[in-house]
Amino acid sequence: MTFLRACLCFCLVLPAWLMVSAPVWAAHGYAIWGELKYPAGFTHFDYVNPQAPKGGELRLVSNLRTSTFDKYNPFTLRGSAPAYLSNLMFDSLLSGALDENGAGYGLLAEDVQAAPDGLSVTFRLRSTARFHNGDPVLAADVKHSFDTLMGPHTSPVYKTILAEVAGLDVLDERTVRYRFRKPNRELPLTVGGLPVFSRQWGNQIDPKTGQRKTFDQVVTDIPIGSGPYRIGPVNFGRDITYVRDPAYWARDLPVRRGTANFDRITVKIYKDNTARLEALKAGEFDLMRFFSAGDWARRVNGRRFDSGELVKGEFQHRLPTGFQSYVLNTRRPPLDDIRVRQALGLALDYEWMNRQMFYGAYQRVRGLFGNTDCSAQGLPSPAELALLEPWRTQLPAAVFGPAYAPPRTDGDQSLRQNLRQAQALLREAGWTVRDGALRNAQGKPFVLEYLDSAEVGARVVAPWTRNLEKLGVQLRFRPVDFALYQQRLRTFDFDIISLAYGGTSTPGAEYADLFGSQAARTEDSGNHTGLANPAVDALIERMTAASDRASFTAACRALDRAVSHSHVLIPQWSATTHRMAYNAWRLARPAQMPPYASGEVWAIDTWWAKP
Repeated sequence: MTFLRACLCFCLVLPAWLMVSAPVWAAHGYAIWGELKYPAGFTHFDYVNPQAPKGGELRLVSNLRTSTFDKYNPFTLRGSAPAYLSNLMFDSLLSGALDENGAGYGLLAEDVQAAPDGLSVTFRLRSTARFHNGDPVLAADVKHSFDTLMGPHTSPVYKTILAEVAGLDVLDERTVRYRFRKPNRELPLTVGGLPVFSRQWGNQIDPKTGQRKTFDQVVTDIPIGSGPYRIGPVNFGRDITYVRDPAYWARDLPVRRGTANFDRITVKIYKDNTARLEALKAGEFDLMRFFSAGDWARRVNGRRFDSGELVKGEFQHRLPTGFQSYVLNTRRPPLDDIRVRQALGLALDYEWMNRQMFYGAYQRVRGLFGNTDCSAQGLPSPAELALLEPWRTQLPAAVFGPAYAPPRTDGDQSLRQNLRQAQALLREAGWTVRDGALRNAQGKPFVLEYLDSAEVGARVVAPWTRNLEKLGVQLRFRPVDFALYQQRLRTFDFDIISLAYGGTSTPGAEYADLFGSQAARTEDSGNHTGLANPAVDALIERMTAASDRASFTAACRALDRAVSHSHVLIPQWSATTHRMAYNAWRLARPAQMPPYASGEVWAIDTWWAKP
């Protein structure tokens, strides 16, 4: 999924208290805890080749589950935009480094000033910043972008993650100030990472209505951004090519030096995974990331691999594991009963699946914040208990015991034992076997639907389905086309789905979209589980408002315990490497992958073409 599901009337009169508050610093970057790896005056990030030649073409394949795209606007609700468009075409005020967490360096902004009271952040734009149409990037464009993303035609995710932003003030032609409702160390990075686009994008009169277009009517208008690439040749249903802007305004900035090295980046579209794999073997594109352990172990081979033209590479990373999971929709019975949810999790035999299906390639997800300092361990610390105790009656009792660990079927545990425990939980919840089926007190059989957008998911879910049948639970696999899948997710019309949630070392306001009560009641939010618990809301608030690292760590660990022990997610698996096959005759790369990069982003940003 991605990676973060990003996403008031604003007053231009500057409040007097904002005029007199002194900044905590005026700097080339911002770090959540005040520690930047790269000092002022740095020339380039350590992981790039600053002398990388420009030229050539990178041919990629779209890994999106939709087979094509129907719009160029990645911010509106309906339709599908091409892969990588947002990253390649839109700059933001700050740019993160792929070898550092919780920090951003000036891109569109040459200076960032965070107020000492934590209630505002001020950005001064570079005078050299230009959109693709040649217009300067001005404060009015930053405000227009923010207002549009917070408007009625974009995903409600923006309103959730920016809920604590009180407004944006234009101080002068090239200076903006974001105001916050309460101190929040993460918000300067959040607003600094928002895409900035021109006020002129879609600024035409609709000939049918005689009115100016609303943002949801900006569909195939070519975006006017300020990023290193523009849209080039397009074959709808087949491919899209992004063309490097040779006059890109930021090409010599420290945050951009050694990046955007390809003259053209072509993204090819194939209808299914088999077609993608065969196209790679035929040399139709240059790089493909693999998420299937079976494909990687058994099917990534052939003549071009034997000759050395195509190479298999496994690149170690230190990214958070994320929490790829089966998602249980608690808005629907019987999934609103925690005993039922726990029983379903006990029927998943991960150890067997990893041996027999995944070639031992994965590790089990254990919580929300794996591979980070936010991961809960052992018993709650005194600081965690202080946050949890006021909510004891609102939380499962297990939250106050050892950290969550998914059931196992090796060592002194077995699937048989787990299924017996699951039977007891279902019986306690009122489900008993009558007339050859597991039924509740009203005689209704226990039937659930697993929704997916591709039939390939049936193979992975089949072992779980067989184990559930031993309990009397029917899990019916329902594949649907991607458009219908998206629609049903938006309206929470499902029982169980599978989602790959991205990880982070600095969780913040986006978790209100994933697990907050308001998001649970808002269509198209990220709260697919439907979890609505005031204790979870309070912990998210404490996490985002933390004023020091210790209180932040306690809050996110407490949140980890509260969500994991609610059994709204059945954890799946993760890998500590990026598996990529690439054309070694056409592509060159830096020696080391930065620790916090995803595979495709690393290649797009920092690789280059061989002559």
